[in-house]
Order: sequence, then C-alpha cells, then structure tokens
Amino acid sequence: MIEGLSHITLVVTDLDRTARLFSDIFEAEEVYDSGEKKHSLFKEKFFLIAGVWVAIMESEDIKNETYHHVAFKISNSEYEIYKKKLEAYDIRMRESRPRIEGEGRSLYFYDYDNNLFELHTGKLEERLDSYNKV
Repeated sequence: MIEGLSHITLVVTDLDRTARLFSDIFEAEEVYDSGEKKHSLFKEKFFLIAGVWVAIMESEDIKNETYHHVAFKISNSEYEIYKKKLEAYDIRMRESRPRIEGEGRSLYFYDYDNNLFELHTGKLEERLDSYNKV
C-alpha cells in the first residue's frame, strides 16, 4: 500500500543558487548538503518545504521546459506578496492557464533549470466543486 509522498527530486545546474531561491520563495529548511561527496548520482541538498522532503541534485544534463510541475499551496491573501517576490528574481514566469471561477489562482515559474513550480491558492475539493458546476 502507498503510504504517501516520500520525496521530490529535481536536477539543477547550481545547487547554491537554487537553494537561495527555495529558501526565499518556499521558506525551505535545508537539512542536508553533501558538499563534494556523491552518495547518490550527484552532489545534492535536501530541504523540507511545508513538511515535504525535496531533494536537488547538481548536473549539467538539463532538458527543456515542460508542464511537469510541483505545486505548493498558498493563501489567497498572500498571492500578491508571492508575485512580487517572484518578480524580483531573474526567472521566467509562465502565464496561468485559463481558470474556472472558484478553482483558485496560480503563479507559475521556472527555476534556473526549467523545473516548473506553481504556487496555488485553491484546494482539491474547491477545484472539484467548481468543475462540477460547469
């Protein structure tokens, strides 16, 4: 039986640069830094983001942008705060997809290595309810 989410791993080209982004935007707590050691495939750092274990590994082998993404929940009242924080970084924001009323708002952004993140104000129950109304 699946017990829940174990972790998320992303490949990045610069561990320290991504760590700064994670710390500021996600309020990530860095819990591990391999330094120059490679216990896994690459040098890595581990974070806790809202209780979720997120690992980043350093490699030059990065692919193109996709819509594969990781979404984190934010409150609707903090939407503009996060939008301003993101605009201060040298990263690309992605336009939000068309929305149905009631499903929440989203901020999409690519990190430095084409990993797509979403900061979303809605909940699953709200989205299902809004979909059922149309």
